[in-house]
This record gives sequence, structure tokens and C-alpha cells, in this order.
Amino acid sequence: MADEALTAGAVARRLGVAVTTLRTWHQRYGLGPSHHVPGQHRRYTAEDLDRLQVMRRLTAQGVPPSEAASWARRLSSASTLEPLEPPPAPKPARDGGGNTIPTGRAGPVARGVARAAMRLDAPALREILASTVLERGVVAAWKEVMMPVLIGIGERYEATKRFIEVEHVISRAITEVLSSVPRPPSSEIPHVLLAAADEELHTLPLEALAAALAEAGVPTRLLGARMPPQALVDAVTRTGPDVVVLWSQLSSTAHVAQWEKLLTGGHRPPLAAAAGPGWPAEGLPDGVVRLGSLDEGVRMIAALFESGARHTAAS
Repeated sequence: MADEALTAGAVARRLGVAVTTLRTWHQRYGLGPSHHVPGQHRRYTAEDLDRLQVMRRLTAQGVPPSEAASWARRLSSASTLEPLEPPPAPKPARDGGGNTIPTGRAGPVARGVARAAMRLDAPALREILASTVLERGVVAAWKEVMMPVLIGIGERYEATKRFIEVEHVISRAITEVLSSVPRPPSSEIPHVLLAAADEELHTLPLEALAAALAEAGVPTRLLGARMPPQALVDAVTRTGPDVVVLWSQLSSTAHVAQWEKLLTGGHRPPLAAAAGPGWPAEGLPDGVVRLGSLDEGVRMIAALFESGARHTAAS
């Protein structure tokens, strides 16, 4: 990153803070961007980012902002972070991986989201995720940022049996951001019905599919979690969708009988798709296809509508 100059938004995503926080640190403590081209907004250099990383680390450890800023300003481009930190306060034992959410090779934005999630900083999470969706689109934001962080939180939970609160705050932020993706006009009748299997509580992947399809101009109905088989049949009969996607995260919720009841319930949709890792690799009823990923689901469903194969459903 030697020659890279970053915008405030890019720096905020890397640090896992809101842009307004960067603005406050600049105005109050002088930790602002130093690179300036006449006629353009100032940009943050690698040295600026190093100082801001010290500021974020120290404030996250409870150091008062003014004191943290004093330490951060002493950073030069050749110095290391370690000598700048004040004597550390006692920290809890790492206990199976510590308090860091692993994100693998997902990149700096995912690491920024993970930091904000660990701080339970909901405003920063919403801001970072919303800008990521705007810049990359729903599918890329889900695959490159949201999923790696959610998987990392799951790994931390398995190792420590902690951080349920972290999972809740980021799940809520993801829901809010995905639901804010503009939908097709309300005059367009949805012919795609999305639901979770009976007793299935995980719905974020369905919310991502609904948002991604909205980007593609395809309206949907999202019924949500724990859809009883008879209620699903009633909804399909009442609305006559061309596509039904049933999500199962866990094998304990992936009962094939749900599909059998749906497919014999009166209205058989042209496309019936089983999504999620819970469904068995084999043994689904004839006519039920598997969706292996979010982008595959978007391509398949959008292609159905673009080809004109959709018929007019009952409203």
C-alpha cells in the first residue's frame, strides 16, 4: 500500500469504524488525511492509516480518546506499533482463539466489519455494510464480506461458547442493510416465494437472495423462518408462484416430506429449488433442483424471468 491513497470510506471500512468517527478524530485530534491533490478530496496515506490503527486499538482497549490520539500522533512511518502502546491492562485469557474474529483471506473490509462487530458497534456495521453493497452489489458483498465474518463468528463460538451477542448485532445489521436494497415497484406482482424449512431459524441467506434478486429487478415474497409445511402449501396455493425456494441450514430441518407435501398440494411451481447445506445430496423428489450458491440462485431465477418463461400467476 506504499503508493495507495485511500478515501475516508475505504479507511473506515478497513478499521471497522464509521466515517463520522474518522471525521471526529480529524477535527478533535488532528488525525486526518495528509495527501492532497488540488481540486480533489484529501486522501489517507499509509502513514495516516497506521496512526488511525493505533487510535482504534487503544480506544478499543479503553484508553481515553485524547490520550490515544497523543500516542497515535507520535507514530512515524518507520516506527512499529508496539513501543507506542501504554502499559497494557490485564486481558482475559485467549481461550480458544481470543477475541479476534478470523476472516481468512477475505480482505480488509471483512476485517473491518469483524472489528466493528466485536465492539458491538451497530452504526459502524450498518455504514460499512451499506457502502459495500452499494459498491460491490449484494452477491459480492455477501460472499466477500458478510459470509466470512459470519463463519468466523461461528468458529469463535465453537471454540469459546461465547460471542452470541456479536452474532446477534451483525445479523441485525445485515438484515437492515439487505432490506434497504431498493425493491422493484409495488405494482409488480412477486412470482418468487422464499421460505425457511419447518423449524429452520436461519434466514439471512434468504434475505440475501431477496435483495440480490431485487437488484436484478425480480420481486419476491419472503415468508421467513420456521414455515410449517401446511402453511407453505396454503401460501403457494394462494399466490401461485413460478418459483419456490425452501432454505435449510441444518439437516435436522431438511425433511424431504415438506417437498412432497408442497408438490402435491394443488399448485406445482415451474421451479422448485432446495437451498442450503441441510438438504441431502440425494433423495429429493423429482423436479426439485438444488441451489449451490447465492449467485447460482440469482442467475437461475433471473434467467427464468428474462426468458419470458414465467406465466401469469394468480394474485
